[in-house]
Amino acid sequence: MLMQGFGNFLSLLSLALTLFCAFAFFDSLFRREDAFRAADKKTKPFWAIVLGLALAVALIFGVGPMSFLSIIGLIAAIVYVVDVRPALKQVTGGGRRRGGSSSDGPYGPYNGGR
Repeated sequence: MLMQGFGNFLSLLSLALTLFCAFAFFDSLFRREDAFRAADKKTKPFWAIVLGLALAVALIFGVGPMSFLSIIGLIAAIVYVVDVRPALKQVTGGGRRRGGSSSDGPYGPYNGGR
C-alpha cells in the first residue's frame, strides 16, 4: 500500500514537472526576440532550445531512471520563470497594473509637479 501511494506521488510529481516545463517553453515562444536582448538574458532561440529539451526530457522520462536530466531541465525552467520572465515583462511593460495610465509612477499618478 505504501509503495502504491509513493507511485501515485511520483506520477503527480512527473505531471507537475511536465506542465511546468511546458508553461516555461510556450511562454518563451510567445515573447518578443528583441525583449530578450533588451533584458540581457541570452537569446530567444537559446531559451526555446533549452526549455524544449527540458520539456522533451520531462515527457519522455518524467521522474524515473533518468531523473538527473529531469532535474537539470527543471532547474532551467525555474531559472526562466523566476529570473528571465520577470525581466522580459519589465522590458515589454507587461508588469504594469491594469487600469493605470502611462503617467503613473511607483507611488501614484504623476501630476506634472503641481
